[in-house]
Amino acid sequence: MRIALAEDHFLLRDGLVRLLGAHGHEVVAAVDNGTELLDALVGERPDVAVVDVRLPPTFTDEGLRAALTARERLPDLPILLLSQYVEPLYARELLADGGRAVGYLLKDRVTNGSQFLDSIRRVAEGGTVMDPEVVAGLLTRKERDEAVGSLSAREREVLEWVAQGRSNAGIAQGLFITEKAVAKHIGNIFTKLGLLPTDGDNRRVLAVLAYLDQ
Repeated sequence: MRIALAEDHFLLRDGLVRLLGAHGHEVVAAVDNGTELLDALVGERPDVAVVDVRLPPTFTDEGLRAALTARERLPDLPILLLSQYVEPLYARELLADGGRAVGYLLKDRVTNGSQFLDSIRRVAEGGTVMDPEVVAGLLTRKERDEAVGSLSAREREVLEWVAQGRSNAGIAQGLFITEKAVAKHIGNIFTKLGLLPTDGDNRRVLAVLAYLDQ
């Protein structure tokens, strides 16, 4: 897999380059600022971009802005954001950009090499990966919304796992329930959030967006 990496801390950036290389991936660019990141994404067209949200010079949202600008030119570009802190606004903005082939992880997750590599793979394959802490922070503030409030505790739990990009089988394994039960819960979630079947919409992503943006 061809990967572009943006991280301003040298040691972390170097460590990620080594980790990715050791698992057979090619790091086509490893930069420390938003300008070089945008140039690399447009020029190299990697299979996935792994991007620190905060990059020089202001350390606010340069990484996110560069990634979203590149995605305007390359609509199918998979983006996995990394952040030191839970930043719900950035998570919602990333999801609103399309909802597919996106991820948002706290940097603490990078210490788990297999989990990090799995997240990259899932995003590159078009999935959605959200850090559980980010999702939990978003969901807590949204529970007073009428539609979201109609979800049961188990349905909210299932939706949190959906937001992490898990398949029905993965959710069933994680919650120790059957896949049939997961499918039933997801069907109830779609109904309660008013998400009717369509030909083009990804209802799993729309469910997450509806939950976060009410």
